[in-house]
Amino acid sequence: MALTPRKPHFITTFALFIGCSLMLGGTASGAEKQSFIRDTEIENTIREYAAPLLRAAGIEGDAFHIHIVKSPVLNAFVSRGQRMFVTTGLLRRTENAGQLLGVMAHEMGHISGGHLARMQGVVENASTAAIATQIIGIALGVLAGEPGAAVAIGSGGQQVAQRSLLSFSRGVEQSADRAGVSFLDRAGYSSRGMLEFLEILSGQDLLQSDRQDAYVQTHPLTRDRIAFVSHHVEASPLSNRRAPEKFERLHARMVAKLNGFLDPPSVTLQRYPADDKSVPARYARSVALFELANIDEGLPLIDGLIADYPRDPYFHELKGQLLFESGRLAPALEAYREAVRLLPDAPLLRTSIAHVELEMGRDDLLDDALAHLKEALRADRFIPLGWHLAGTAYGRKGDMGHASWALAEYNLLLGRKPQAAAMADRALRLLKQGEPAWIRAQDIKQQTDRKG
Repeated sequence: MALTPRKPHFITTFALFIGCSLMLGGTASGAEKQSFIRDTEIENTIREYAAPLLRAAGIEGDAFHIHIVKSPVLNAFVSRGQRMFVTTGLLRRTENAGQLLGVMAHEMGHISGGHLARMQGVVENASTAAIATQIIGIALGVLAGEPGAAVAIGSGGQQVAQRSLLSFSRGVEQSADRAGVSFLDRAGYSSRGMLEFLEILSGQDLLQSDRQDAYVQTHPLTRDRIAFVSHHVEASPLSNRRAPEKFERLHARMVAKLNGFLDPPSVTLQRYPADDKSVPARYARSVALFELANIDEGLPLIDGLIADYPRDPYFHELKGQLLFESGRLAPALEAYREAVRLLPDAPLLRTSIAHVELEMGRDDLLDDALAHLKEALRADRFIPLGWHLAGTAYGRKGDMGHASWALAEYNLLLGRKPQAAAMADRALRLLKQGEPAWIRAQDIKQQTDRKG
């Protein structure tokens, strides 16, 4: 990926989903679109955490989706479609795997409890249209971590609506806590992490709302909630059971990786000094050194990690990423090839190797790049970069029909309806009628022609 220094290496995409905890229908305006981070290691870490909890909650794993919001705001929330959103701010704030497990179990409590559908009922049962408008405004503002947005809707009926919503919110938070500790018990995990996280946030109740973390605003804390979880921890035979050691290792690496890419290099190098030889420290320092263009020190750190853990695909991925950013395309390609060999089912890795191959400008690599992109987009069609690269690859092969289709998909994911429609029109003219790409281009054209 041709990304500039000081930016995360993650594939970052826009406008795939609205970053709001309650999806009440409609579409997002430009101001509502959020930036999402795509990173194979972090997504796989959270999925591994989630798997036992999903089984305990009776949620189908294939239907569950995790999205990482690039934001320093500390928050987590769910939306329809069994989607869980977690901010980088929250991931970095959790001190151990148990705390993140507690947050995830609580959010699954919202999903299993049908709280989003019930919220829709609260809105629909409002006594007047004015009150309904206020509830929607507060839901989209407060629950998205921007309570000030609710004020702009107007004052009529606001206090009534706010009391209705907050009363409902306190109730569903308590319900999600009860479900969450039950899921943790069934999965064999302690609820102590959930309690620790609530206690971290409990002191914020006394702060003014504009100084509170968004998590406090979207998940109202009450003494009853903390007392309930505390009592459960005291009574549960699992309370002293630590999270699996593997989970703690994964958590430390995830946080170090986020710190390395999201903090200034000077902060990272101070947080992880050179005499700290742990894997997370070496991981974070290698990123910071590359961002400082100090390749002579950064590359040996990564090579050392690979020497110690040769079958870890993420270290090979990191080496490929940072070599690519440094303009060393041939060794970057080799690093990515090893990462894909070790983790062939990762669509983001296949997208990355195709990016390097296309940047090398060699015709003999076009077919391989396109094969990687087809496999990546078959597994995950929500990768804008993948569609853009596919358009490039098809174009270089002279296949302008499929190139136009790929660019229509790309623009659609970015919310650029006019450009998507234009590319779909072109694809329909150039492709053979009835073939899969032609049918999909027709779908895109119909979708972009819809009003609203």
